[in-house]
Amino acid sequence: MKRRSFLKSSVLAAASTAAAATTLSAPAYAKGKRRLKMVTTWPKNFPGLGTRASAFAKDVQDATDGRIKIKVYAAKELVPAMGAFDAVSAGKADIYHGPDYYWQGKHKAFSFFAAVPFGLTASEMVHWMEYGGGNELWDELSGRFNIKSLLACTTGIQMGGWFKKEINAADDFKGLRIRIPGIGGEVMKKIGATPVTKAGGEIYMALSQGNIDASEWVGPWNDLAFGFYKVAPYYYTSAFHEPAANVAAGFNLEVWSSFSASEQAILRAVAAKNFQSSLAEFNARNSVALNELVSKHKVKLRTYSPEIMTELADISADVVRSIGMTDDLSKRIYNSYMKTRAAAMEWSKIADEPYLSNRRLSKKYGKAI
Repeated sequence: MKRRSFLKSSVLAAASTAAAATTLSAPAYAKGKRRLKMVTTWPKNFPGLGTRASAFAKDVQDATDGRIKIKVYAAKELVPAMGAFDAVSAGKADIYHGPDYYWQGKHKAFSFFAAVPFGLTASEMVHWMEYGGGNELWDELSGRFNIKSLLACTTGIQMGGWFKKEINAADDFKGLRIRIPGIGGEVMKKIGATPVTKAGGEIYMALSQGNIDASEWVGPWNDLAFGFYKVAPYYYTSAFHEPAANVAAGFNLEVWSSFSASEQAILRAVAAKNFQSSLAEFNARNSVALNELVSKHKVKLRTYSPEIMTELADISADVVRSIGMTDDLSKRIYNSYMKTRAAAMEWSKIADEPYLSNRRLSKKYGKAI
């Protein structure tokens, strides 16, 4: 048996129960071996994001004893990075692996399921999806495009990005050409910058050739891999625009519906496991990579001033609210998201924030022995 320990307790019990209920009703071909194509928005074998797509595929194969195998295609191998959604929607591929804010041209509310400025963190996102109605709203939105989506990866809190000049005031954004997708791009437009959407593999060249003046990407681990420090010396800390960049495994809806209930349970469990593991991996590797960027490559680490962050927050509030007014579904998504955000902020103010502050008080605690 190749099933891993992480599935033995959570998946196998659910799968066996579901299988018993669906033995007679499952489509005949769902019982045989399946060979699926996953298209991604990432460069081939790219650390963290690209490798997470491959990890998802391997975990599915292991959890199903090889009944479901997924072949992973990097960006441009089968379709361009920004063509992944259309390929899956049309049935030319079976699954995409990418952040849903890339598809805001299809419907603006997609960004709520990837990242919202000053929005939900990774753990708060799970709160919304599982206990705040997020999953049902996502199903309704994605279903319009023949897609069923699962949270399958997250980077955690991202960085503000790489700049060729310092940002000391909000006016310094004016006229700046910056690579930034999603709602964050809309906020940059309002503050006077020109947002540009580029796939990850295109950013370094655009920066080095002067086609853009700045770029956010992910965080130290991924940013180090792309070598942005070579062409942009200023690195800004915690981003306002992506408190967690959440990545979906988006299935063609017919393909998803063809799975038995037990197979769907396994796929959900694998996606949840990869979401959790990716957050742990990014947090672990980012700290090591940041130390290398600062100590070895002499990157100039900077933080946006409170005045800049306040203005960005005020603009974000208007932009996000306007998206919530797009149509009835957007309004319901917005209200549901903001209800969870308010509850999460109230709880973190009482629990998380005091603890994190108090944990720093002792200079004695945690010394190596």
